Amino acid sequence: MAEAVLDIDGVRAFVRVVDLGSFTRAAEALATSQAAISLRVKRLEDRLGIRLVDRTPRHVAPTPRGARFLPAARRLLDAHAQAVSDLTGAPPPRLDLGISDHVAGPDLPARLARLGFDGAGLVAEVTILPSRALRAAFGDGRFDAVLVRDEGEEPGGTVLATERLAWFAAPGFAWDRDDPAAGPLRLATLAGPCNVRAAAETTLDAAGLPWREVFVGGGVLAVGAAVGAGLAVAALAPSTAPAGLAEAGARLGLPDLPVTRVVLHARPLRGRAAEALRALAAAYRGPNAP
Repeated sequence: MAEAVLDIDGVRAFVRVVDLGSFTRAAEALATSQAAISLRVKRLEDRLGIRLVDRTPRHVAPTPRGARFLPAARRLLDAHAQAVSDLTGAPPPRLDLGISDHVAGPDLPARLARLGFDGAGLVAEVTILPSRALRAAFGDGRFDAVLVRDEGEEPGGTVLATERLAWFAAPGFAWDRDDPAAGPLRLATLAGPCNVRAAAETTLDAAGLPWREVFVGGGVLAVGAAVGAGLAVAALAPSTAPAGLAEAGARLGLPDLPVTRVVLHARPLRGRAAEALRALAAAYRGPNAP
C-alpha cells in the first residue's frame, strides 16, 4: 500500500470542522465556501482510506478513527506554521484582542487553545474588560478587535449571536416579591460600566421591584461565586454563566431581561492574525445570527 501524502489544506479543514462542529463555520473560519471545505475533507478521507467525520443535518463529529487522528493533525498544523515562520525569519504576527467578560465564558482558555491560539506563528494578547470599556478602547485604537455584548444600541460591527439574559441564583436562594418583609432583591453585579448590570437594574426599576447591590465582582467568575454561595441573584448570559448556577427568573417571579447581541468590531487584518480571528468569530457565532 502506497504511503498517504497529506494535503495541509485538507488537514486544516478537518481540524476546523471538528473544532467548530460545523462545515459552515469551518468555511467561515477559513474564508472559503462550505462546498470547498466538504471537498477538502473528502479528499483527505480518500487519501487516508478512512472516514474521519460523521455528517448528519444537525450533527458533525469525528469518527473514532478521526478522533485518534486529530492530535496528530494538530501537531502537523503547528509544525507547518513553525516551518513557514522559520523560513521567513519574520517575527510572529500579533493579535491584540479584547473580549467582554460577559462574552468570554469560563471555557475561554480551552477554546483559545483548541482554535490554535497557542500554536506557532501567532502572538495573541487577550484582555478581558467590560463591553463599554472595550468599545471605547477600540475607538481609541487600543485593540485589533473586540468582542462585546450589547442590546443593539451601538452601530457597526458584525453580530455573531443573539441571546436573552437570564436571572441566575443558587438552588436554595429564596425571595418573595409579594412579601414586604423579604426586603429588596439582593443583586450581584459586575463592576461598572457594564451593559448587563445596567440592563438588570433598568429591568427591575421598570417592574417596580426593589433591589440593592450586595456584591460587586471584578469578573463573571467572581459574580458566579457570590451567586453560588447564595448571597444574591445575578443577570448573566446563559452561554457564559459559571457551572453550578440555575436560572431562577420564573421561580422568583422576576421580569424577563432583554435580548443582547455578541458583536465583533475588528480592524482589517491579514495572514495568521486574520485566520485566528475568523476562527474565534465562527466559534462564537450562534445559529440565530444574521
